[in-house]
Amino acid sequence: MIRCKAAVLWKPGAPLAIEEIEVAPPKKKEVRIKIVATGICGTDIKDMDTDVLSQFCPIIMGHEAVGIVESVGEEVSTVRTGDKVIFLCIPQCGECNTCLNSKNNMCAEIRHSAVHLISEDSSRITCKGKLMHQYFALGTLSEYTVINEISVAKVDDAAPLEKVSIIGCGFATGYGAAINSAKVTPGSTCAVFGLGGVGLSVIIGCKAAGAARIIGVDINKDKFAKARTVGATYCVDPRDLEKPIEEFLFDMLNGGADFCFEVTGNTETVATALGSCHKDHGVCVIVGSIGFCSPISISSELFISRRTLKASVLGGWKTKEEIPKLVSDYMAQKFNLDPVITHTLTLSEVNEAVQLMKSGQCIRCVLLP
Repeated sequence: MIRCKAAVLWKPGAPLAIEEIEVAPPKKKEVRIKIVATGICGTDIKDMDTDVLSQFCPIIMGHEAVGIVESVGEEVSTVRTGDKVIFLCIPQCGECNTCLNSKNNMCAEIRHSAVHLISEDSSRITCKGKLMHQYFALGTLSEYTVINEISVAKVDDAAPLEKVSIIGCGFATGYGAAINSAKVTPGSTCAVFGLGGVGLSVIIGCKAAGAARIIGVDINKDKFAKARTVGATYCVDPRDLEKPIEEFLFDMLNGGADFCFEVTGNTETVATALGSCHKDHGVCVIVGSIGFCSPISISSELFISRRTLKASVLGGWKTKEEIPKLVSDYMAQKFNLDPVITHTLTLSEVNEAVQLMKSGQCIRCVLLP
């Protein structure tokens, strides 16, 4: 049994509490990991403030992290004690119909593991005598955790863990949306709605794919400098325009953008992003985390064209196979994560990190033990 600290959400809307937890040894096909660095994701923050988690509290939040394997249970074959590993917020079991389909990355296991507590036998973590749920079956806002082998992958031993932690969710989501989901083409025009950590990662992906013009759209002008640093060729606040942003981009890009990305998680922005696509061939990708079962209102007029609207989940990556390759690409200097990580704090400062994210002062914050 390991006793350590974790950030526990006791009820939705409450601050995270730093508590002492007990982490039992892993069982069959499980891995116990010492967490070295974990990012704060907008999905964590959004869910913490809503009732979606009410039936699962107390819960350890966090799903974007890296660490070192402390011990493994029986029949674990893909990692071993001492390995540097990255957490996979979408697992890859390798056996379900989805994993066996090259066109999909939503492993069947994620359907019932966004939060995790199936039975007393399945939880390895307790706090004050209570069993802990784990957000996305991970719970990375902790010093140690136990997860299923299918939700972790070995990475390059030389990888700087405090940097590559954000590859597990935020960066993979944005970068993959451009590379895999939209399939941005060389010489194309792109518009990115929302310039947080995921939005900047979309821009990095668009640039890597050879886009000629990348327009960043946000109501927080403080984010424009960062967006330009990673590849945006122009940034605009829609509130400064005398016409709707769709009309502005229509005029600016000769009929609209070839590719648009909705990265705000705002249902109203979906229609705006779709309307900003070129009417003959534009592709709009929903990347932002939109509330579960939230209705989206889109005029049928937008579909009397050749526009395409599609969704992207974690950038379309087959996680266990491909996320480690992204880490290797970072090591090969194919992209730079430094502009995306703006703050580094400790686990005990987690509530400060949350407030920095909410205020828009922070792009991505990485927490160290």
